Amino acid sequence: MSDLVIHNLHVNIGDREVLKGLDLVIEQGKVHALMGPNGNGKSTLAYAIMGHPAYTVTAGEILFKGQNILELEPDQRSRLGIFLAFQYPVAIPGVSVANFLRTALNSRRKAVNPEDKGIPIPEFRRLLRERMDLLKMDHAFAGRYLNDGFSGGEKKRAEVLQMATLRPEIAILDETDSGLDIDALRIVSEGVNALRGPGMGVLVITHYQRILNYIKPDYVHILLNGSIVECGGPELALHLEEHGYDWIREKVNS
Repeated sequence: MSDLVIHNLHVNIGDREVLKGLDLVIEQGKVHALMGPNGNGKSTLAYAIMGHPAYTVTAGEILFKGQNILELEPDQRSRLGIFLAFQYPVAIPGVSVANFLRTALNSRRKAVNPEDKGIPIPEFRRLLRERMDLLKMDHAFAGRYLNDGFSGGEKKRAEVLQMATLRPEIAILDETDSGLDIDALRIVSEGVNALRGPGMGVLVITHYQRILNYIKPDYVHILLNGSIVECGGPELALHLEEHGYDWIREKVNS
């Protein structure tokens, strides 16, 4: 099993310590939800896992497939099988969704086999159509420039399409529900559910219970003041929805 094991992780942004000894195991084949108030380190964790240069790891380790990925560049972490769906995906005018996905897929194939010449275009087209059908997407979407002029829902669906095409072993969804209306949230969640299975572990980062009504988590973790302070099953998210975070603050400070 390719679990992602995070141990005693300390992360700074500039001179400010945000993560303060965080421990977490994201199991392959399971869906984990990470919840917590704004400013407590949820997105920091996502960016630290992927190696964003603005986030400095001062202590701890992140283990995946037998190695500490903190020693790897972001593209190496991606090719190893880790994927991050961004909260605010960037537009790339002039680069079609299809060309972007084919380039990303070929990069991953070449990492496995340096002699790989890339996926043949007819094979890629079949693969992309299959993935878009799985996600109930119009095939014309593939010809549009990546995130250029996309609605919030379309940007998030493009992220899920990337995940469907690359088939990572660990997928991190950083507030995928941010800015989505109910219909868009349902469509995106159905796409994630179509992909979940024993070969992929998922970390859903969110403030709210509503996305978890569609993507049912196996585990829920609460992040407060830079560390995981409470873990449980789906009922923990329902408790947060009803009672907010004051009770966990009182519990931690008592």
